[in-house]
Amino acid sequence: MNRRSADPALDPRARQLLRTLIGRYIRSGEPVGSQTLARHSGLDVSSATIRNILSDLEEAGLLSAAHSSAGRIPTAQGYRLFVDSLLQVRPLPESDVVRLRSELPAGSGTQALLGSASELLSAMTHFVGVVSVPKREQFAFRRIDFVPLDGQRVLAILVFADNDVQNRIIQARRPYEAGELERVANYLNAHFAGRTLSDIRATLLHELRNAQSEMQRLLSQSVELAEQLLTPGQDDMVLAGQTRLIGVQDLADLDRLRDLFEAFARKREILQLLERTVQAPGVRIFIGEETGLAPLEGMSLVSAPYGAGGQVLGVLGVIGPSRMAYEHVIPVVQAAADALGAAIHPE
Repeated sequence: MNRRSADPALDPRARQLLRTLIGRYIRSGEPVGSQTLARHSGLDVSSATIRNILSDLEEAGLLSAAHSSAGRIPTAQGYRLFVDSLLQVRPLPESDVVRLRSELPAGSGTQALLGSASELLSAMTHFVGVVSVPKREQFAFRRIDFVPLDGQRVLAILVFADNDVQNRIIQARRPYEAGELERVANYLNAHFAGRTLSDIRATLLHELRNAQSEMQRLLSQSVELAEQLLTPGQDDMVLAGQTRLIGVQDLADLDRLRDLFEAFARKREILQLLERTVQAPGVRIFIGEETGLAPLEGMSLVSAPYGAGGQVLGVLGVIGPSRMAYEHVIPVVQAAADALGAAIHPE
């Protein structure tokens, strides 16, 4: 996991109290007072000393007083320090690793794997599982077939090397007969199977410039269909478990829930947030305002890139309240990224 340097201003006693307070608050959701910390922190200090340390932590912006209660709760800055330098993360239990691998088997098809991964992330953390969809041009294609539809529309059936099948409707510049479409499909299958879509498109355009007579006509037809068919599509993502947030104590405000669900429905903003993780190896955590999204105030995203064959294909993660059990969520996200990457074969 990517960690920032610890805050050197905190002495060992303050760090231990902050670790204990945040740990207990994550478990109970209740503000933590000095007497509770005196019993559970493992420090041989008085409640008065603890109150003084808590005041210093509050002044530093790491804690805040909860309403009129004497107890305190962590701020986003406090959570940040906690996950960066105070949290002890252990490897995921082997039984959970086995579960991830068994429910994300190789050869299942990328779309099915993405859906399973988001569902597993949600089930194992009880929050929202999110997975960005790989760009299709990163995958080699295995076979293509064309079917003439009404007017100038053509149905293209693409089978990719990762067993994903996509149907796309092309609006051609003129009507095509079945025989013409068959010749184009045979040409593409014979010469380009096993290559990525972006590579195919570039090669077709290059060959068209150097072709003559009958071959030029075939290539022209191939290029016309390929210009729409092989253009990179829009990125998307798969979400699971949004309704799990309805019963979360920290999200009792209906207006907040509505804004959050609207952000999930739009997808674009959250997808852009995920993209910020693509080039960062390991687990990355966004807390509260660090996400840059107003609906995620008081929420956290724990994310990690997944890939195969040496290339990053996308990002997966968990969205939940900042009061989440990071020591559990972090290894789940990392193990899920490893399992998904191992199950996907882009070529």
